[in-house]
Formats: sequence, structure tokens, C-alpha cells
Amino acid sequence: MLFNSIDFAIFLPIVFILYWFGANKNLKLQNLLIVVSSYVFYGWWDWRFLSLIMFSTIVDYFVGLGLSKQENKGKRKILLWTSILVNLGFLGFFKYYNFFLDNFITAFSFFGTKINANSLNIILPVGISFYTFQTLSYTIDIYKRKFVPTKDFIAFSAFVSFFPQLVAGPIERATHLLPQFYKKRTFEYSKAVDGLRQILWGLFKKIVIADNAAEIANQIFNNSSDYSGSTLVLGALFFTFQIYGDFSGYSDIAIGTARLFGFDIMRNFAFPYFSRDIAEFWRRWHISLSTWFRDYLYIPLGGSRGKVWMKVRNIFIIFIVSGFWHGANWTFIVWGALNAIYFLPLMLLNKNRINTDIIAQGKYLPTIKEFISMSITFGLTVLAWVFFRAENIGHAWSYLSEIFSKSLFSIPHFAGMRHAMITLILITIFCIIEWIGRENQFAIEKLGLNISKPVRWAFYYGIVIVIFTFMGPQQQFIYFQF
Repeated sequence: MLFNSIDFAIFLPIVFILYWFGANKNLKLQNLLIVVSSYVFYGWWDWRFLSLIMFSTIVDYFVGLGLSKQENKGKRKILLWTSILVNLGFLGFFKYYNFFLDNFITAFSFFGTKINANSLNIILPVGISFYTFQTLSYTIDIYKRKFVPTKDFIAFSAFVSFFPQLVAGPIERATHLLPQFYKKRTFEYSKAVDGLRQILWGLFKKIVIADNAAEIANQIFNNSSDYSGSTLVLGALFFTFQIYGDFSGYSDIAIGTARLFGFDIMRNFAFPYFSRDIAEFWRRWHISLSTWFRDYLYIPLGGSRGKVWMKVRNIFIIFIVSGFWHGANWTFIVWGALNAIYFLPLMLLNKNRINTDIIAQGKYLPTIKEFISMSITFGLTVLAWVFFRAENIGHAWSYLSEIFSKSLFSIPHFAGMRHAMITLILITIFCIIEWIGRENQFAIEKLGLNISKPVRWAFYYGIVIVIFTFMGPQQQFIYFQF
């Protein structure tokens, strides 16, 4: 079920009414309603894959209980690896089976050995990368004795399948989200209004910015050999705002929806395109995934401790694995490696933590130095996104080769320039609002709260009118494929 669909517009009010008016006096009933609603939400796409969530939930629930009762180190490791192998086994099969098979065949063909093996027509379950990592963090934290496992199977099932963030995050930790299912929840008007405000902004990002940018980016990327370097730059820019509007828009809707039901889930984006270096960008982009890899991969590998070669190794591992997490394609691996190359000089010079504050905090405009740093970081990010969007390495290489040719200095031209200009104006307005609200959790969190109520409501209705006036063709959320 898509957030930007009529189905969800009907589904959400029904669940909200049942939750607060039907089950509000019984915590277990509320949690059970969340489980049932989440399974309906997920099963709306393909009910067959509900079995994967159920199986993963059951395995990790009992592994968690087993770890709490077991003191023998060897048996504890067996339990932990049971969870890891089950979860990563499902993920590996559905997401990476054909990738590894095709590359295995190619590798042997290179040495003159022909192998006959057929790829499988595997459907990738929506959100499998997200809920797999969420349940893995639960068992790993219990194994490390950082968290006490729950005996409440309904609460645990609700944690695993919580529909606002089930299919595209944020990837929640059990230490943060699971305890919220134990506590009695009361309706708070101010929290609900704040949630609706964030949902509204998320819908604007998705429907107006991402979907319009997607139409243009798809046209240019899918026919890139027909266009000049300047036009390809436009295509890369539109994809840059498509993926941000799409993914951060989803996160905003997820966080806002969770707030309607009395839950606080972690922030996933913190205005990443205003970053002054790549290290800051990765502290602000897909925060739940970046911190997951930091805590469960980078730090166990040694982090930034040890000799220089170990630091370099760890950086490449975490970025390449992050790239591979996004998809079974060499383009994602190169995208991850490229970001590692961007990041390395900052780490080796101990400058990866110099920009931890908010850019131009308390000021209207950045300094010239900040503006230059922000522009360079944004430019490097746009170039890296070309690999993320390209069909294959060859496509990315030809795309970038044309950008860095003399045709870069020509006037961009393609069918749909009028639509592109309107979308650029909308993106400019969007960036201005994001800049004004960059010190908040989301851009319009506090925008207009100090002005009169009629003007404030006029602003919100204005966003609704813009959504319906300038909505792009409906697109599935990009991160559903990951």
C-alpha cells in the first residue's frame, strides 16, 4: 500500500479511529490492532510474503528468549548465528541470488569454462532489507547484553511489522521502539497535529518534488545517448532531488503517521544537501542505516582505531556494503566505493568531525566559505548519484563522459523543457523553505507557528493546493526496491 494512494487515505483514518476509540482502554488490544493493520498494509502489496515477516518474527522472538536464558558462550553464539543466517539467508536469496549466479557464470566464462545455470524469476519482497536489519539489531543487542528480550509476543510482532516504517524505514532499534509498545499511550492533540504537519510536508516532497523530478530524470537517463552534456547535468540534478524528495518524503510520512498513534520513531534525514563535507552528508542522509552500519559493522571491525591501512579498509568495507545493501548491481557497489574515496581524505586528516553543527545556525545566509563547501559537496554527491541511477557501469561511464565533454557548454534541450522549468521553480521554492527550517526536525515544523491562526492555516491549505495542482505522475517509492 502506497502512502500517496487512495487506499492509504482510506486505511489510515479507519485504523486511527479503531485505535483511539475502539481499543484505547486496552494496551494489548492496541498492539494487536497494530499487528493486524500492519499485516493488512503489507499484504495489500503481496500477501504471500507475509509468511517471511511471520517466520522472521517467530525465529527472533525465540532466539531472544533463548539468549536470555543461556550463559554458555558457545550456545549463545549458535543462537545468534541462527538469527543471522535465517535473516540474511532470506535477504541473500531474494535480493542477491541472481546477482551472484550471473557473476559466477561470467567469472568462469572469462577463463574459458562454460557453466549452464538458469536465473530464477524471483520477486523481491518489499521492505525486506529494512525489517531484516531491524530484527537483527534486536538479537545482536540481546547477545551483547545491551537489551533484555521481551516475553510479549504481540508487542514484539508489532515492533517488527509496525506499518508506518515497515517497508522503507527508518530502521528502528529495539532499544528505542520496542519499549514504547509496553507503555500506555494516550492521545495528545499537539503531537497528532505535529504528525499531520510532517505528513503534509512529506506528501509535498513526494508528490510535487520527487514525482515531477522523476518524470524528467527518467526521460533523460533512459535516452541519455541522445542528449548533450548540459542536458545530462539537468538529468542528474533532477534525480538528485527525486531521490531526496522520494525517500525523505517517505520518512516524513512514516514519522508523522507513527506520531498519530503515539509513537516517536527516529529521524532519518537532516537536510543532507546543506552539508559542508561528505562526512557531514552521511551523518544527515539515511541516518538509521548509517548508524546501523556504524554500530554493527564499522565499530566491531575496529572503527577508526588501529593503523592507517585498517582505517582505510574499514571505510571501504562499510561504504561498499552500504552500496550493496541498496541493490544487486555493480553500480551500487561503485557508488559506495566512490563515497568511500570522497570520505577518506577527511578521515585521514582528522577532519571528518569538523562540521557537526547546523550550517549558518542562527543566521539567514551561510558564509562564502560555507557556501563553497556546500556547493562542492553537493556537486560530488550529484556525480555519485549518476552511478546509483544508471542501468549499469557502462551506462554510468558514458553518461559521465558526455557530461565532461564540450557539449557541457551547450544549451540544454529536450522534449518537456517547459515541465522541467516549472519543476525547477518548484525545487527552488522547496529548497528555500528547507533552508528556512533547517534547524528543526523537518522544514515546516515551526514555520508559521508565531503568526496568526488564519494565516497559518492558509499556508497549510496553500501546500495542499500546490500538491493537487502540480502533482506529478504517481511513482512507486524508490526505496521499495531495496
